[in-house]
Amino acid sequence: MPEKPPHPDVFDEDFARRRDAARKRLDAIDPARQHGGALADPKRREWFEAVYALADDDAAGVPWGNLAAHPLLQDWLARDRGLSGASALDVGCGLGDNAAALAGWGAKVTAFDFVPRAVEWARCRFADKGVTFVAADLFAAPADWREAFDFVHETYTLQALPSELLPAARQALADFVKPGGRLLVISRARDEAQKIDGPPWPLARRDVEAIANCGLVVEQLEDVLAPSTAVRHWRALFRKRHGAGA
Repeated sequence: MPEKPPHPDVFDEDFARRRDAARKRLDAIDPARQHGGALADPKRREWFEAVYALADDDAAGVPWGNLAAHPLLQDWLARDRGLSGASALDVGCGLGDNAAALAGWGAKVTAFDFVPRAVEWARCRFADKGVTFVAADLFAAPADWREAFDFVHETYTLQALPSELLPAARQALADFVKPGGRLLVISRARDEAQKIDGPPWPLARRDVEAIANCGLVVEQLEDVLAPSTAVRHWRALFRKRHGAGA
């Protein structure tokens, strides 16, 4: 990985053109879009690795690489302002923008992705932010991360997984949170009966509320349609019960 990506971090018309072309190429090789393909690789690991390899250090080639923190995270951080000095974990960090935003509000951030190339890229982009970027798997995370973080954030990780993996993924997220700590989840939303031709697979309300079954309580569940996001989202905040992980 070079010290700086060869393409500048600019989201313009040419960036959008490259992004559209990349999405078409990636959809064509996504096993979840092929009959029976998701069964062979339910975590879609090979596909995610291919995303970053084929991007060739161009952020436009990463469909979620928008060169800025998610607007619903930015909005929440601006209103919460409770992360100074807190230990925070960013799940599925991608190119690192969300992790950098958490660090910008004073959190001590660990961020991970299961694609090493993504981690290297994020580390390169935000070398001056004090974020610890690590290659790790949500379903086999380091043992010392259990109940280690005051704040855990995930955007778009759950919606990238088939429904069969959601229970284990929800539990993994909850296991990272200290008793009394918080979990923030941001996802695209759908109605219960709405048919989805994914991926991604937007979450129904029950998918989000089920996170509370992992020793958490819902503090806030917002059904958001904001101009900055164009499509409907959930933004959900949970707090871990004391003694829940015993």
